[in-house]
Amino acid sequence: MRITISKENYLKAIAEAESEGETVKAVTLTRWLNVSAPAVTMAIKRLKRDTLIRVGAEGQITLTPAGREITSRLLNRHHLIERMLTEIFGLEWYKVHDEAEQLEHAVSADFERKLVERLGPAGACPHGNIVGMDSPADRRERGLKLLAEVRPGERITVASVFERDRKLLEYLDEAGVRPGARLEAISAGKSLELRAGRKRIRLDAQVGTKIWVKA
Repeated sequence: MRITISKENYLKAIAEAESEGETVKAVTLTRWLNVSAPAVTMAIKRLKRDTLIRVGAEGQITLTPAGREITSRLLNRHHLIERMLTEIFGLEWYKVHDEAEQLEHAVSADFERKLVERLGPAGACPHGNIVGMDSPADRRERGLKLLAEVRPGERITVASVFERDRKLLEYLDEAGVRPGARLEAISAGKSLELRAGRKRIRLDAQVGTKIWVKA
């Protein structure tokens, strides 16, 4: 069985959508990968034929053990590349996801081992996300919650940020909201008002669903 870049992208999109708490169906992949519905239908047929995914009676798509193994390896390489770009080359944190998307398919096993030797096997990526597959339930077990759920007066630290939206990352970087930032919630509702030291930050409430924080 030949694992192409296209197959890797579909498998990773399934895992990433799951990590955001979504039930993955064909329409989910159309949205996540910005491709046509016929292209997704053909890809699902190929992945199912190769026993990399299962498709439920209502169209739910899940990874098989073989698909999950490939995806885990790809996510690990993506994670290592992001860390390499920031920790070794100093690339801005809001740029590294797009670069890693291109490089992850070209990394050899030998180079991956070198990255692990240099960076270590653990550690969060520049967006605060841990290596491997994660889920909202996993994050809550680690004591995290969404920024949208904080109450006025609560002091929080940004733990992780949704990394697959470049405009969002640039917006947050300009506002000073990045992993490790310590904030105090002033108000909630249609907009979020936060304080970082003497600086006041206003964010759209929807942005609060893309950021995980800890008390």
